[in-house]
Amino acid sequence: MSMEKIGENKSFGGRQLRFSHHSEALRCEMNFSVYLPPAAEQGEVPVLYWLSGLTCTDENFVHKAGAQRYAAEAGIAIVAPDTSPRGDDVPDDDAGAYDFGLGAGFYVNATQSPYSTHYHMYDYVVEELPQLVAAGLPLDKGRAGIFGHSMGGHGALSIALKNPGRYRCASAFAPISSPLNCPWGEKALSLYLGDNRDAWQAYDSAALMRAATTQLPMLVDQGDADDFLQEQLKPELLQAAADSSDYPLTLRMQQGYDHSYFFIATFIGEHIAFHCEHL
Repeated sequence: MSMEKIGENKSFGGRQLRFSHHSEALRCEMNFSVYLPPAAEQGEVPVLYWLSGLTCTDENFVHKAGAQRYAAEAGIAIVAPDTSPRGDDVPDDDAGAYDFGLGAGFYVNATQSPYSTHYHMYDYVVEELPQLVAAGLPLDKGRAGIFGHSMGGHGALSIALKNPGRYRCASAFAPISSPLNCPWGEKALSLYLGDNRDAWQAYDSAALMRAATTQLPMLVDQGDADDFLQEQLKPELLQAAADSSDYPLTLRMQQGYDHSYFFIATFIGEHIAFHCEHL
């Protein structure tokens, strides 16, 4: 595996990098971004994986979240992959909708044609990308956390719940808490995984939390002025799952905040601090 550096900017004494590579899991060319703090000049640093939401690429978080300052101070790297496979051969939503296909990989391994050829974002995030960055960058893969926003919040929580040995902690902003029970999730999972809803549970954070036998520290922030709160996000389902399984979830409802990167930028420092406590 090899990667090509396609961008670099100095930021808070560290380096904001962007790479391109061929993904075996996704069968296409992919871009991803990495922030390396100043401490990475002296040796390996812990790493956070950020998963973005619908319509995003690897660059939205880099440009809008303001995470570099906090990551530099904490001495922690942040790896931000794209949200879906890309390329002319990668199938998209038939109607060009924003909530499926390109920019909307939902961090699952698709089993249904024509998406099963390329849409293996779960394998990409869990297996391929960590191996790639650990081989080429000064990252301590034994000290890893994962976080994300909206669709990426769903990805971060579900991946952490399925792989507690790979991550020491997880957090999310406005996650899709239960794709089994919202329009975004029902559309994406039915097209990627088929009509058997039992197969969907493997990617549903609320279902995974109820069945979890190993627990990780988990922080979720949700704005109460979020336009998607009641129909799509449903944090009450995640809280109910935590209550039923005695899971160590901290769910904070933030008054007046919406679904935007203004919300993320407000609390990103607290999320990085949360992860640093456990890394």
